[in-house]
Amino acid sequence: AKVRLQIQGEKKAMEGIRYRGVFGTISTMIRTEGPKSLYNGLVAGLQRQVCFASIRIGLYDNVRDFYTGGADNPGVLVRILAGCTTGAMAVSFAQPTDVVKVRFQAQMNLDGVARRYTGTIQAYKHIFQNEGMRGLWKGTLPNITRNALVNCTELVTYDLIKEAILRHNLMSDNLPCHFVSA
Repeated sequence: AKVRLQIQGEKKAMEGIRYRGVFGTISTMIRTEGPKSLYNGLVAGLQRQVCFASIRIGLYDNVRDFYTGGADNPGVLVRILAGCTTGAMAVSFAQPTDVVKVRFQAQMNLDGVARRYTGTIQAYKHIFQNEGMRGLWKGTLPNITRNALVNCTELVTYDLIKEAILRHNLMSDNLPCHFVSA
């Protein structure tokens, strides 16, 4: 719904279709394209999450330890720097998946309107062949800024809460502790 609201007025195929608010957009999409349209970009979105989350979460502790030289109890500023760094690294790598996800979300499923992309692999190839490498990394700078801040907020908050839980012996360092911290 967010992408459709953002691109409203960009496509000739959309003439006569107006979106009003999130719920209005959702109901219009269901009415004009069917309920499956709400899941446009799902595969690319899952690809994005696998690439993005594995890097941002998987490297956070290592980057934090790198910045502190392995010292215990890193300060909040070091954690913020590590969160921003891993968020930026993850987006830099996963940006093509985000481009494809957004393109699928923007693609309409209307009768008589040809679909630009039929699958994620075809979309990656099409974008590369028609727009080059730059096409796959469109919007990287604003996406790095946004995701570095979001990642920083999420991981630093998680890290501080988990540390407090462990410091006060409320839980041991196990899956339930990680779940509660998250």
